[in-house]
Amino acid sequence: MLAAEAIKAPPAILARLKKLGVLRGDDLVLHLPMRYEDETQVAPIAQAPAGVPAQVEARVIDVSVQFRPRRQLVVRVEDESGDLVLRFLNFYGSQTKQLERARDDGRKLRLFGEIRPGFLGAEMVHPRYRVVGDNEALPQALTPVYPTTAGLSQNVLRKLIAPALAQADLSELLDARWCHAQALPAFDEAVQLLHAPPPGVPEAALQQRTHPAWRRIKFDEILAQQLSLRRAYLARRQQGAVPLRAAGMLARRLLASLPFKLTGAQRRVIAEISADLTQPCPMQRLLQGDVGSGKTIVAALAACQAIEAGYQVAFMAPTEILAEQHYLKLRGWFAPLGIEVGWLTGSLKKAAKQAVQLQVAGSAQLIVGTHALIQEGVDFARLGLAIVDEQHRFGVAQRLELRKKGVKSADALPPHQLMMSATPIPRTLAMSYYADLDVSVLDELPPGRRPIRTKLVADSRRAEVIARVRGAISAGRQAYWVCPLIEESEKLQLQTALETHAALSAELSDLRIGLVHGRLKIDEKAAAMAAFAAGQCDVLVATTVIEVGVDVPNASLMVIEHAERFGLSQLHQLRGRVGRGAHDSVCVLLYQGPLSETARSRLKIIFENTDGFEIARQDLHLRGPGEFVGSRQSGVPLLRYADLESDADLVELARAMAEQLLREAPEGVRLHLTRWLGSREDLLKA
Repeated sequence: MLAAEAIKAPPAILARLKKLGVLRGDDLVLHLPMRYEDETQVAPIAQAPAGVPAQVEARVIDVSVQFRPRRQLVVRVEDESGDLVLRFLNFYGSQTKQLERARDDGRKLRLFGEIRPGFLGAEMVHPRYRVVGDNEALPQALTPVYPTTAGLSQNVLRKLIAPALAQADLSELLDARWCHAQALPAFDEAVQLLHAPPPGVPEAALQQRTHPAWRRIKFDEILAQQLSLRRAYLARRQQGAVPLRAAGMLARRLLASLPFKLTGAQRRVIAEISADLTQPCPMQRLLQGDVGSGKTIVAALAACQAIEAGYQVAFMAPTEILAEQHYLKLRGWFAPLGIEVGWLTGSLKKAAKQAVQLQVAGSAQLIVGTHALIQEGVDFARLGLAIVDEQHRFGVAQRLELRKKGVKSADALPPHQLMMSATPIPRTLAMSYYADLDVSVLDELPPGRRPIRTKLVADSRRAEVIARVRGAISAGRQAYWVCPLIEESEKLQLQTALETHAALSAELSDLRIGLVHGRLKIDEKAAAMAAFAAGQCDVLVATTVIEVGVDVPNASLMVIEHAERFGLSQLHQLRGRVGRGAHDSVCVLLYQGPLSETARSRLKIIFENTDGFEIARQDLHLRGPGEFVGSRQSGVPLLRYADLESDADLVELARAMAEQLLREAPEGVRLHLTRWLGSREDLLKA
C-alpha cells in the first residue's frame, strides 16, 4: 500500500495542492510530469540552438538596472564561445546583489532558457539560473515539469514529491507475468522512470506519452476507473427493487394507436429494458441512439410496463423546453388510453404547482418535468420507474435525488432508472465512463429516412439562401429557420428571433411565416408547432426549442443561422429535424466569418459526416471527455493520463482485468483503488 499519510507542508501549500487534487502522499507519487527539460548537458553559448530551451554556463561580466523603456535588470554573461544578455523584467534587490556577488567572485551561472535575438544581441528573458562551482556535476536525469497552480513553484513540488517517492510502497499489485506478456513494465519501475528519466530514454516517447512506462501508468489509471465503476454497479445489483411485471396490454394498445411500426433495434432494446424491469434489483440502463432513432417511444413503452404493474413513472428532462416537448408527445399518446399525465416545472404558479403535487402524491401515473421533480414537497405515491433524458446534463446528486423520491422509508425499495442520451457516445467513452451502467444502443433509423445534404454558406450569400427557401415552398415543402445561439442572454436570443421573424416576413411577404421560442406559453408553443405540422405555416422561425422531439415529414429545408456558434451535437440534432419524409432534404449552415480554428473544425466535421456516432467520435477528439460526460464527472474519476482515442486497446484490457480481479482478488481491488482514488471512490456510490 502506498504512503497514505497526510502531506507535511504549510497550510498555504496544502491549499494549493488541494486545487490540484493532491491530498495524500499517494497523490504526490502519482502527480506525474507533464513534460521534461534536459539539464543533463551544457551547450556553448555560440552553439546553443535558438528558439528552444537550452542550458549554458557562463561568468557574469556586468550587472545593471536600466529604466528605459521600462525598469529592468540586465545582466551580461560570457563563456569561451561568446556572450549573452539576460533580461529580468520583474526582479528584487536581493537578486541584483546575488548576481553582483557572482560577478565579483568570478562564479559561474548555470542558465536554462530560450535564446532569442535581442537589441543587444542574443538574449534570454527570465532564464532559470543558479550559481554553481567549477566542474559541478550535471543532473543524471531529465528535469520533470509538473502540472501546478498559482503560488506553487516547480521547486516546491519537487521537494515534496522526492520524499513521498522515497517512502512510498510501490509494490506490484498485478500479476507480473501477465504484465510482461502485455509489454507493461513493473509499477515501481514505471513510476521511478517517469519522475526521473535516466540518460538515454527517448525524450519524444516521454513527451508523447508512448513510452512503456506511460503505458503502464495509463493502464493502471483506467483499471482503477473500471474497478470503481464496476464495483458500484455490482453494489447496486445487491440492492432490492420491485419487479415490474405486466401482461403487456397497455403497451399493445399504445403500439396499435401509433402511425408507425417499431424498428428491429427498438424491439431489441425494449426487450432488454423489459427484462431488466422484471428483476428484483434496480435497473440502471443507459439508452442511446442517433437523431430520429426513436428513443421516446422506447421510454414510453417502458413506462407502460411500470404503469400496468401499478406504479408511477417520473420523466425528467434538463430544460423546460425539452420537458414541454416530451409532455406534449406523451400526453398525446397516453391520454387517449386513459392514463393521467402530470406536468411539473419551476415556472408553474404556486396554486398550479400545489395541484400537481397532489396529483403526484395520488392519482397521476406519469409525471413529466424538470428539476422541479426533485424539489422538496414533491412526494410520489408509488414511484417504480425514473426516466432521465439527456442524462449527461444532470449531476450524480440530482439523479440520486430522483431515485430517493421513490424511497419513503428505510425499508422501501428504490425505483428502476432509465437514462437516455440523444448524443451518441463513442464506444471507448461508453466503456470507460459508463462502465457502471448497462447500455442499450438504437443503431437503426426508421425506414424511409432519406439522407440529408449539408451545405456551408457564408452570410454574405444570404439572399441566395432566402431564394432557396422560396423555391422549397414553391415545390410544396416547408422550411425551418433557426436563429443564432446566444448563450449569454435568453433575452437577446428572443430579440434576435423576433427580428429574424420580422425580416423574413418582409422579404417573403407572400409566405406564411411562423415563430416559436422559449418564452411562449406551453399552449402557444404547441399551437405554433401544430400549425406548422398541419401545413398551415410555410417557414417556422425558431430558437433551439426545435432541437429535439419535432417531427414534420413535409419540412425538407433547414437553415441554421450563425452555425459557427453551435456545438456539433446541437448542429446534428437540429439537422435531424428534416429528412423525415419522402423528399430530398437540405440543411444550410449559414456562417459568419472570420471563423476560429475550432469553429472551422466543427463545421468541417458536420459537413462531411451524417453518422451521429462518427460525429461524436470526432467531437470527443476536439473537446476531450470532460465536456462529453458533463455533470456526470462529479461522480466519476476522470482520466488524467490516458487518452481514449490512442489508448483504446488499454480500455479493453482494463475492462477484462477489472472483471477478473473483482471475481478473484477482492483485496487486490481494494489496494489498487486505495492507491489511485483513496476515499474519493465514495463519490461513485451515488
